[in-house]
Amino acid sequence: MKFCKPKPRSILSLDVGIKRIGLAYCDPLCITSNILPAVNRFKNNQEFKIIRNHINKLNLTGFIVGLPLDENGKPTSQSLDCKEYGELLFYQLKLPFSFVNEHSSTWESTNRFGIKKDKSGLIDSFSAKIILEQWIQEGPELKELMGKEHIKY
Repeated sequence: MKFCKPKPRSILSLDVGIKRIGLAYCDPLCITSNILPAVNRFKNNQEFKIIRNHINKLNLTGFIVGLPLDENGKPTSQSLDCKEYGELLFYQLKLPFSFVNEHSSTWESTNRFGIKKDKSGLIDSFSAKIILEQWIQEGPELKELMGKEHIKY
């Protein structure tokens, strides 16, 4: 698989779970990445306001959503939920975005940051940070709003 570093830009990374969404962001030059508090996920997507506030406050210019594919790169039930969530957020925010394969990001964040039995969402935000760091190294480039044809993963 060919990887290509995306152009540097300040973006938000989301690790979408059933109960919470981990958040992390990077500076415009993609030099530093930081975590934000995870947000609870609501049935009516109330968390979109919080996400939008972070984007506005930090002057972020795009976002990525982790897609938990299986070890063979095939979709899982959770990845289908993440894909639907990412598309909905994309149309709400009207910002460039992309999906990133986040296979094993939670496992990696528990090992790398030593967080065990977390119910606060810290592990989710550290997983979002890992997804962001992967995107900085491997891409893909963010895509602009131009219809559903580019949302094929």
